[in-house]
Amino acid sequence: MEHSSLSLQELNSLVRKSIRTCLPDTYWVQAELSDVRANYSGHCYLEFVQKDAKSNALIAKARGIIWSNVYYQLKAYFERETGQAFVSGIKVLVKVSVDFHELYGYSLTVTDIDPTYTLGDMALRRKEILKRLDEEGVLTLNKELELPELTQRIAVISSATAAGYGDFCNQLENNAFGFAFHSRLFPAVMQGEAVESSIISALERINAECDRWDVVVIIRGGGATSDLSGFDTYELATHCAQFPLPVITGIGHERDDTVLDMVSHTRVKTPTAAAEFLINHLRQTAERLERYTQFIYQELPVLFTRKKEQFEHWVSRIPVRVQMRLQHEHFRQERLTRQIQMGWQARFLKEEHRLQIDRRIATALEVILQREKHRLALIEQQVKASSPELLLKKGYSITLKNGRAVTDATQLLPGDEVVTKVAKGEFKSKVI
Repeated sequence: MEHSSLSLQELNSLVRKSIRTCLPDTYWVQAELSDVRANYSGHCYLEFVQKDAKSNALIAKARGIIWSNVYYQLKAYFERETGQAFVSGIKVLVKVSVDFHELYGYSLTVTDIDPTYTLGDMALRRKEILKRLDEEGVLTLNKELELPELTQRIAVISSATAAGYGDFCNQLENNAFGFAFHSRLFPAVMQGEAVESSIISALERINAECDRWDVVVIIRGGGATSDLSGFDTYELATHCAQFPLPVITGIGHERDDTVLDMVSHTRVKTPTAAAEFLINHLRQTAERLERYTQFIYQELPVLFTRKKEQFEHWVSRIPVRVQMRLQHEHFRQERLTRQIQMGWQARFLKEEHRLQIDRRIATALEVILQREKHRLALIEQQVKASSPELLLKKGYSITLKNGRAVTDATQLLPGDEVVTKVAKGEFKSKVI
């Protein structure tokens, strides 16, 4: 049995024609860049990938190409607008045409790019990092530190070959005020993929001798504007935010701040501006010291003179004040003396009156006592006159029954024994 057949080239050619027929236009596609490579001829070969939002697993992939005449302009435009290098790992919105080649297969040819989409993704990533730092309570820690009044010991994180580092040092050394600064370079990579780890390592070296420095300056200068992605990472931001010294950043980015700029103590545009900031801070300190010196030499003598005059005025008033006080006290003493004398006189008269009353009471008591003595004498005479012994001597007798005087003969019964007392003795008898 014979079958009609196609060669592989014929089949692929049919696929190419079908794709061109079905997808003749260009399309805006959202994707993430992967494996970005530019060859010697200036063409850029890359892959577009899409990952699952939850598992981060690949769910779509396509080979892409940007021809050299488009790539040169597109790359410069993208990096100028975003401040982000055209490298693997970023999300882009690109305009593509769909192609199929018999030998190389399916691919997407890039004809344009929209930087605002990448800017939005970068802004979202920055926002997420800042939100995480805020939730952890470290977002503004470095901003809350105070710059020392004399900020002269400066730890610099930069590349030794960076033009910005040289500008920074020259600006400090040749400042118009003659201020002395001591700076030391802690070398770090300031562009490319090693930015994060390199700067963190430099911060750790500075922290090991933290008490020797007043401030940390992170400067860049001279690098491509597209090499700023390394300053937009969580790890670098959290190290900077929690660093015990104020951190000043001047990484040469004119537009939106990087995450590192947002968490640092002070953000300036360039390394030269960082030097000017430090010089100006020291100048303000010097001006304050000059004002204090001027106050000491000019204002203090005037103040001392004024206080001396005031003191002398008070001293001159002391005799008058003392005399007035003495006179006041003299009058008060005299008033108190008169009050005491009047009080004693009144008390003396009161006591004298009380003594007179006491004497009258004593006289009255004496009269009463004599009268009572006379009355008692009369009663005594009456008692003596009524005494049984006296009556017995007069011839009377007392008859007793059971020790009691018999005053009623009807109380006696025949046979009762009674005792009769006379003046001299007593005798018994029986009632018949």
